Amino acid sequence: MSRLADRVAVVTGGASGIGAATAHRLAADGAAVVIADIAEASGREVASKIRAAGHRAEFVRCDVSSEDSWIELRNSVNELFGPLDFLCSNASRQATIPAHELTRQAWDDGLAVNLTPLFLGLHTFIDDLRNRSGNVVAVSSVHAQFGLPGYPVYAAAKGGLTALVRQLAVEYGRSRVRVNAVLPGPILTPVWDDVDEAGRRLSAQATALDRMGAPEEVAAAVAFLASDDASFITGANLVVDGGWSVRKESR
Repeated sequence: MSRLADRVAVVTGGASGIGAATAHRLAADGAAVVIADIAEASGREVASKIRAAGHRAEFVRCDVSSEDSWIELRNSVNELFGPLDFLCSNASRQATIPAHELTRQAWDDGLAVNLTPLFLGLHTFIDDLRNRSGNVVAVSSVHAQFGLPGYPVYAAAKGGLTALVRQLAVEYGRSRVRVNAVLPGPILTPVWDDVDEAGRRLSAQATALDRMGAPEEVAAAVAFLASDDASFITGANLVVDGGWSVRKESR
């Protein structure tokens, strides 16, 4: 496929999970991809595997909570491949802590990684995006729409992402910049490594499709929104959860 040919893409949190799968998919669709992450070894490995498959990819270290790091990322992207066409704001941090046990620092850190990077990324790359009629996809979560015990800062950040996506879509639509989000449900990424088979099965049974999703299935949704196939879609929050959010057992 080449629907993203001649496009330049950045995937934050691209060293593993949904981010790595997205980097692979965008590259397979023709984009030159920059994997931006603080996990250098795994990020470089993802880039190497993409190149080994015959596609274009590089790793650039980026702390998504730092404005200076974003500026360095922009300079690196422009030097490596040219102006940006697509940003996937995917970097994330999860911690299962009830609100009354959260420290202020943990709250601030959660927002700094899960919410603020969408603002910083848009702020940093807006000139490229305007000039290239580019677009942005934020990876939010079903936590933005539903309450699950123990995730106050994560839910607040992901809910903030969906609201910010709508706002940015309105602010920059006249500049031909599209902004959307995907909301994954139970996707089998490394955050599930400490969950036993019984726990995974419970989550799978909570979906309408009776299974957990794969990172590649979220990546496919991101690639669609990044492409011209989604040229009239902006401000959308696309749920990718196998029907988790619509299945209920109560009568």
